[in-house]
Amino acid sequence: MALLQIAEPGQSTEPHQRRIAIGIDLGTTHSLVAAVRSGSAEVLADEAGGKLLPSVVRYGPHGVLAVGQSAADFSAQDPSNTIVSVKRLMGRGIEDGACQHTPYHLESEDGKTGMVRIRTAAGAVTPVEVSAEILSVLRRRAEQHFGLGASDELAGAVITVPAYFDDAQRQATKDAAKLAGLQVLRLINEPTAAALAYGLDSGSEGLYAIYDLGGGTFDISILRLSRGVFEVVATGGDAMLGGDDFDHALAEHWLDAWGIASGYVGLSPTDKRSLTRLARRLKEQLTDVADADVPVADAWTASDGSRHEVRITRTGFDQVTAHLVDRTLEVCHQVMKDAALNGPDLMGVVLVGGSTRMPCVRRCVAGFFGSEPRIDIDPDEVVAVGAALQANLLAGNRPDGEDWLLLDVLPLSLGLETMGGLVERIIPRNTSIPVARAQEFTTFRDGQTAMSVHVVQGERELVSQCRSLARFELRGIPPMVAGAARIQVSFQVDADGLLSVTAREQSSGVQAAVTVKPSYGLTDDQIADMLRDGFSSAREDMEQRALREAQVDAQRMLEAIHSALAEDADLLDPAERTAIDDAMDLLRNSCGGSRVDELRDRTQRLASLTDDFAARRMDRAVQRALAGRPVAGLLDDAPTRI
Repeated sequence: MALLQIAEPGQSTEPHQRRIAIGIDLGTTHSLVAAVRSGSAEVLADEAGGKLLPSVVRYGPHGVLAVGQSAADFSAQDPSNTIVSVKRLMGRGIEDGACQHTPYHLESEDGKTGMVRIRTAAGAVTPVEVSAEILSVLRRRAEQHFGLGASDELAGAVITVPAYFDDAQRQATKDAAKLAGLQVLRLINEPTAAALAYGLDSGSEGLYAIYDLGGGTFDISILRLSRGVFEVVATGGDAMLGGDDFDHALAEHWLDAWGIASGYVGLSPTDKRSLTRLARRLKEQLTDVADADVPVADAWTASDGSRHEVRITRTGFDQVTAHLVDRTLEVCHQVMKDAALNGPDLMGVVLVGGSTRMPCVRRCVAGFFGSEPRIDIDPDEVVAVGAALQANLLAGNRPDGEDWLLLDVLPLSLGLETMGGLVERIIPRNTSIPVARAQEFTTFRDGQTAMSVHVVQGERELVSQCRSLARFELRGIPPMVAGAARIQVSFQVDADGLLSVTAREQSSGVQAAVTVKPSYGLTDDQIADMLRDGFSSAREDMEQRALREAQVDAQRMLEAIHSALAEDADLLDPAERTAIDDAMDLLRNSCGGSRVDELRDRTQRLASLTDDFAARRMDRAVQRALAGRPVAGLLDDAPTRI
């Protein structure tokens, strides 16, 4: 008798086999790969036992020379061909702030809007290609650990990204993984991955803040951990703030002390790299110094042969970098406000990222939240561990008795442009993803057969103050009177945070759709300004929105009355016509002004003056409809009384 092979949907059909999936923390400074082995997640090491792979790639005339530490060792000698901190360039255009202070020769394929390319000895390479080299090393490391041969392959990878990565940056990350031969099971936000690792490791429940300060980005997320559900309540961040900025601040401090007027920007690429590496090394030494007033010392030799002595205490370093720590706390304050929480409401604060080892960061975080931060899991490894746990689950290897759900959120609101240049929000920020939302719209003019759909992102009320994501047109709408058509616009954001939009006219079924893939991402200033302006300008925005809405209502009424007069002006006597014409002139004049109350009053007055006219037109329309029809026919159409 034959036996049936039974397995849970999505799981391996072999009872003693499991699908191997990995979690990758693709970091600005270092990258890691982790996997679940023997029931627990662990970070995989290289042949020398090192777990952290420096996110550095060096190019030569014939291609890639080295990846990782061996490439990093040449970063000062060969700065133009040794690419570091490439994560800051992912999904960026050549005019973005991230591209302005690099030692590289940058170019763009199509002027200002294309993704940036870096000129090297091997030719121009994109940040996607550089990241793919790093991911390829991590993939091979995992394959060696699990003894996978040429015919075997990984089931896929979960890759982490900063919570504030936009659509273009997330898409660039997925493209890099594909180029590296990896199937992306999901992109998840770094703070969320850290919370996942922490929550499953400790069995904690309640509200937790995840403070994630890495080499190039900062994120803060509030998560609710409850019976296996990991729900992101609110998130915020700064896409251009990390450990690199602490290094630059220290280097600038020294240059100022040495009287080098040109500052960091004026240094040669080689000097920038060597001075930054010195700053990072001393920063790391200060972290381990027991007495904050005991200095560490060294010397820096510039490319022109000049030698400069450096001495810095931890107290001095804290003063030089205090403004950077304050920037993180400003974001924390806004996220706590978004979540309607105070410090005592939290069960704890979890530190993530190597930069949180700095004593000044730990001290200020403890002071802000009112409790000592948790460092139960290595802050360098916790993100990769969380990604590995999620990867193992998505590969179908759910352990017996373990059941949990991950709910992430959208960092910025998504909406559409409506008449008057206003933003109609479809999905507010901090909405859990994946998510689908739909809203109905209608036409503005009689006989309108097409509609332009403009998708925007941001927190302001006016389209001009938000980020444009995509445009497409819906054509083939049946001609109807203004306001009769029913167009449903649907937004779908997948688990990776990527957006698609569909517009459909309900009566005819015609539809159009777009997958939002911008050619490059938000600039650093745009990301920060969207939230800051959204809160500081809330009152002004509401006033402008009220004015635009009143103007749209007035224009709609003027068009409707103009059309009605063209057909049935004979129903008015001269005095009535004069009164209506005067009221219309006054309303037109108000449309160009900024007085909302006056605009509304004049709109209401015109509506009152035309009420009788509208009633007469209705009577005429009924008479025309009944003209020439026999009484019997009318009786046939009459409803039967019960």
